[in-house]
Formats: sequence, structure tokens, C-alpha cells
Amino acid sequence: MGKVILTGDRPTGKLHLGHYVGSLRRRVELQNKGDFDRMFVFMADVQALTDNADNPDKIRDNIIEVALDYLSAGLDPTKCTLFVQSRIPELAELTVYLMNLITVSRVQRNPTVKTEIKMRNFEANIPLGFFCYPVSQAADIALFKATTVPAGEDQEPMIEVCRELVRRFNQVYSPVLVEPNIMLPENATARRLPGTDGKEKMSKSLGNCIYLSDDKDTVWQKVKGMYTDPTHLNVSDPGHVEGNAVFTYLDAFSTDQDFADFWPEFQNLDELKAAYTHGGVGDMKCKKMLNKVINRMLDPIRERRAEYEKDIPEIYNILKKGSDAAREVGANTMDEVRKAMRIDYFEDAELIKSQAEKYAK
Repeated sequence: MGKVILTGDRPTGKLHLGHYVGSLRRRVELQNKGDFDRMFVFMADVQALTDNADNPDKIRDNIIEVALDYLSAGLDPTKCTLFVQSRIPELAELTVYLMNLITVSRVQRNPTVKTEIKMRNFEANIPLGFFCYPVSQAADIALFKATTVPAGEDQEPMIEVCRELVRRFNQVYSPVLVEPNIMLPENATARRLPGTDGKEKMSKSLGNCIYLSDDKDTVWQKVKGMYTDPTHLNVSDPGHVEGNAVFTYLDAFSTDQDFADFWPEFQNLDELKAAYTHGGVGDMKCKKMLNKVINRMLDPIRERRAEYEKDIPEIYNILKKGSDAAREVGANTMDEVRKAMRIDYFEDAELIKSQAEKYAK
């Protein structure tokens, strides 16, 4: 299929600014540039169930939330294929085959898996489905022969597992699958956006997110309470921008035009950082600036979401059409996979003929 993008999100809640700067904004840019032959964006509901098996309604309810976030952020179903993971049974089949090509110890060494297990307190009782999700994720990518996966840097170990599995499959059987490359955010700051509380990662489970669907009042309440510099007690005190969540967010989102419009005392963020570091700039002024920057960015997203919310049945129709189209692609890949693995018994006319001749003697 040429150059193919594949990326997605777990539908465990609404998408937040970490998702947006980590990959969603880039997806929209790539979609609109049209440099790729095909683009697939999916809701990873099967993966979400690996640690939510006892709460399927959580996934069921958030499918529509993530779809609305996708569309309101600018993803266009006429330019990319939006689909739901569980509607593609070929993904489960490929996952099983790939499991034979990787060891338990290799999965255990994956730093992303280690982090996720610790975060969910799974150390003693890890659900097998959750433990195996790196293989499932590799199947997601390989089934569509994706060449490029836009994602945050925390996903690099997962992409490496996929590359290893693809190489192993192609060596053992036949060169059918394609090794993908990760596409990191161009803005290095955006590769791992911290939470509003200053913790390393913005996370739904930690409650430190600003969501794409948050209204202006909600955004301001969250920005107002953001972590800054605990040593910056007075406006006149020298401040630190390193580890200061407000400045990290300004790095990720602000532009020179924002400063021209909202804080013309400074031409750009570098000038503000210099002044803050020297002393004389208050945290609340910086937060007010960030609030304006974020709301300017979110306003068109909110407007599009309000329009899409008027016809929810059409959103499900978009997902169904996309899932049907994605399954057709996946089915073609699985035909090649089964042939390479020599388990295409009923499609192999030569096999049937040779076995008939063998037993006719």
C-alpha cells in the first residue's frame, strides 16, 4: 500500500492535551498534507479491556467520546480511515501467531510494560491479556503494513517490539509484513507533556489532565491550580522554568503571535523565560497567559464538537464504514500471512492435488 500511517488511542476516557500534542495534532497535519498513501486511526477497545475487563461499559461509553475528539480535532473520515479495533477479528488472529515469535522475558524487559504494570498495581496479579498487549499492538501495526506510527516517546519500546516481531516473521516464513518507524512530535517538549500537578505524565487515572472538551471555565480552574516553582514565593524572587508545568505548557502550545496578541511586553517565550528567571514576573500572570493560549487553541475544536454532537448516529455510521474498510485491508494481509505460514489449506490447490495423488496410489 506504499506509505501508511497507523495510530490510535485507548477509549478509556476523553482525550486530553497530552494526546493532542503527543500525536493527535500531528495526525491532522499529516492527513492534510497528503504525503501518505493511506492513514488508519483507530480506537483500541480490545487493548483497553485488558485492564478494564470487569467494566466494559467504561469502554462502550467512551468510544463516542474519542470519536468526537478525533473529529473535532480535525480528523476527516474522507481522508483517513477511522475504525474500532474489536471490529477487526483478523487482529486477534495475527496476535496469536505473533505470540509464538516472542518470549515472556522479552516482554518483561519492555520498560513501557514495566511502568504500566507498576502504575496499575499489577505486580502480583498481571492479567495475561494486559501482559501480552505489546504483541497485540504489534499486530495492529503489522496487519495494516504501517510504515509510520506517530506517537510519543514513551511508545518507542513498543514500536521496537513490533519491528522485532516483523523481522522474525519475515525470516521464519516469508517477507510479508513491514517494519514500522515511529514519528515523534516535532516539538521535543510535547513528547511527554506533564500533568497539571507537575507529575511526569498527564494521565486520566491521575486526574491531572486538561481535556480537549473542557469548557473555558474548567480550563481556567485547572490552569489556575497548576504546579509552578515552589521556591518562587514573591513576584520579585528569581524563578525556575525547569520542571515548571506552566512553562512546559507554554513551550508546547504558545506562539510568537500569542505574545503579540496577549502579552506584547514580551516578543516571545524566550523573553518571558528570561524575565521570570531574573525575577519580577508573577506566576498568576503566566497562568493567565497560558489560559488564553490554550483556549485560543481549543475554541475551534469546541465549535466542531458542538456540530458533530448534533448527529450522534452519523458518528457511529462513520466508525462502521471505517471498520468495514479496515477489515477488508486486514483480511487481505491475513491471506498473505496464512500463505506464508503454510496454513492456507483450502486455498492451496497444489496441496490438495498432491495429497489426492499421494493417497490414490
